[in-house]
Amino acid sequence: MIKVRVIHGPNLNLLSAREPQIYGSTSLAEIDERIKAHAEAIGVQAEISQFNSEGEIVNAIHEARSWADAIVINPGAYTHYSVAIRDAVAAVDLPTVEVHLSNIYAREEFRRTSVIAPVCAGQISGFGGASYLLGIEAAKHLVEERTEE
Repeated sequence: MIKVRVIHGPNLNLLSAREPQIYGSTSLAEIDERIKAHAEAIGVQAEISQFNSEGEIVNAIHEARSWADAIVINPGAYTHYSVAIRDAVAAVDLPTVEVHLSNIYAREEFRRTSVIAPVCAGQISGFGGASYLLGIEAAKHLVEERTEE
């Protein structure tokens, strides 16, 4: 079974209460339930965590190296400036998909740049909680492609 590490970044624990006009009214717990159900349905084991600290995210990426086949990450605000997270993703050499609930390219100018995206296989944004489900499918596809090579 393909194993995917799902990492939620800072402030995502406040979903449903935080700016629902931007992030929606679905809670992180509800998104996690959807991720687990969808992953199981397509033959993926998803290990999910949320961290507000940059160092914890870096540690989670490093730990994934020893057991995961891929990473799906929503770095939150760290998307725009965390070289540490970018370097961790590059270092572990796991297929990584960056996801965002909102369309970061339709928001404030400073949110339109991701320092993480260049070291990821791809990015999915703007589909709310479904961004994670699409990310899981993309991660599975990437792992299967690697296995075929």
